[in-house]
Formats: sequence, C-alpha cells, structure tokens
Amino acid sequence: MKRANTKARQRTALLLCGSGVLLIAVCLCSVAIGSRPVSLDQIVTALTQSSAGGTALEAIRLRIPRTVLGVLLGVALASAGALMQAVTRNPLADPTILGLNSGASCAVVLSMAAFGLTSPSQYVWTALVGGGIGAAVVWWIGSLGKSGPNPLKLTLAGAVVGSMFSSVTSAVLLPRIDVISSFRFWAVGGISGARFSSMLPLLPIFGVGMVLAIICIPGLNALALGDELAVGLGGSIRRIRLLSWTAAVLLCAASTSLAGPIGFVGLIVPHVARLIVGPDFRKILAAGVLLGPLLLVGADVVGRLVSRPADVEVGIVTAIIGAPVFIALVRSGFARRSSL
Repeated sequence: MKRANTKARQRTALLLCGSGVLLIAVCLCSVAIGSRPVSLDQIVTALTQSSAGGTALEAIRLRIPRTVLGVLLGVALASAGALMQAVTRNPLADPTILGLNSGASCAVVLSMAAFGLTSPSQYVWTALVGGGIGAAVVWWIGSLGKSGPNPLKLTLAGAVVGSMFSSVTSAVLLPRIDVISSFRFWAVGGISGARFSSMLPLLPIFGVGMVLAIICIPGLNALALGDELAVGLGGSIRRIRLLSWTAAVLLCAASTSLAGPIGFVGLIVPHVARLIVGPDFRKILAAGVLLGPLLLVGADVVGRLVSRPADVEVGIVTAIIGAPVFIALVRSGFARRSSL
C-alpha cells in the first residue's frame, strides 16, 4: 500500500513538472509567434534592454501583456471552475451556472446603449459589477427556504437568472445595430487587446479570490464527503459555500470583465486535474494553476497560427478544443467518476 502511494505521488509530481515545462514553452511561443515571427535572441534582447528598438522588438513588447493576461486568466478560470464544481457538486459547472457571464454581458450592453461606452478600458468595471450582481442574485434565490443553499437550488437559480439576463441583453441589442457591432467583439472572448494598465487595477481582486480559494480547501475536501459528514467534522456548510462562492465570483467576474466570457477553461481543467492528481482539492487547485494557463495560452497561440496574419480569438479556440475533449471525458465515464 505504501509503495503504491509512493508511486502515485511520483507520477503526480512528474506530470505536474511536465505541465510546468510545457507552460514555459507555450509562453515563449506566445511571445515569439504572431504576424511577425521573432527569434529567442530577440526575445532576450527585448526583455533585457529597455532602449532596444525595431519592429520585431516592439511586437514582443505587445505580446508580453497578452501572454501575462493569458496566464492570469487561466489560473483564475481554472480555480473558479474547481470551486464552482465543488460547491454545486455539478461536474458541468462553469461561470454560466453562476449567472456571471449573463450578468456581465447584460451590464456591458446596457452601458454601451445608455452611455456610449466602446472600449474595454471603459466597460471593464461595468462588466465586473454586472457579473457580481448576477452571482449575488443566484446565491440569494438559491438560499431561499429553510434548507438554505444547496447544489440543486443553486444550479436551477443559475439557469433561471442566466435566461433572464440573456433576455434583457437580447431586448437591448436587437434594435441597436451600433451596439451589436461593439458588443460582439467583447462577447466572443479574447486577450488580443491586453494592456498592463487594464490588468493592474484588478490584481487585488484576483489576489483576494485566490486567497479565499486557499482558505476554503479543507472545507471543500470535507464537503465532498457529504453535508452531514462535513458538519460532523466540525465544518460550517453555509460558511464554506459562501466563501467558495465569493472566491469564484471574484475570479470569474474579474476575468470576464478583462477578456469577455471565455468558455471551457473552468469546465475542463478541473476534470483533467482530478485525472492527474486525484480528488484532493488542494492538489486540484495546484494543478489548475498550471493546466489553466497551459490551455488558455496554448489556445491563443493556435488562434494566431491558423489564420495568419489575423487572429482567431481565444474564446473561439477554447470552444473548438474543449468540446471534443469534454465529449471524450464523458464517453470514458470520467466526468461521472469526478462528480462531487
């Protein structure tokens, strides 16, 4: 038994190290690949010599924020997806189930129609507030009744609230062609317009979300055993769910406000992480920190390669990559085994 556990730990460590090496390689590809390919020497020069000039070096400096944003969003969305699947005990949970994507989309559309906002730097905070409101409404509806919030009520509330926000969004968009043309670029989900000036104000939100996720680890491991057993172990079910929900909202809302709704990262990565490291939420969160950016940045690189010199936005590529992967997981029965 001890020998088997040792082999399992060694296998997990090897897979995580391999994922880390792949992530570094993908990040280098993200900086090097684009409409103008650049060499490793040029990358090193751009990073070490601030006064260096040239078109290639300028391209590198534009791609670095894009790569950093891809890593940041990959970590956030993978962690949020793991939290949502743990809280709702739904292996299909993603930001949509929180009402977050629909709330953010509705807020962005309303801000465009009412105030004429057109650039991401203008409506990033609107999307953040809208996503937070959507998730808060889902939690409030799911908490009604004597039993308080539970996985089924939260899932149903997310579906109802999401439909409501989507209907409002459609009602505003249909008569406003000018709003549709601006909104469609945000709604597809992409990181091509990444700027450090947009990321920096939201870093505290990402930080608080990750800290809350780490705090919730023991409670979520207990919650996976069932509500009654978790209570017997001394845990507060309501507090665990509320903190986990808050962490997921902060991570997803900040991500959605920066890049639009990017699907499949929060859905697939937790399943793959469980396949690699097992059901321990502490290990799942650690694996997601590597696998989430690996998927997102890798999808962004693929989007640049398939349509040079133009880009296919990462939200489209993750859907194309994610759909067959998730179907394969379902067909293998792994999604059923990894449900919480």
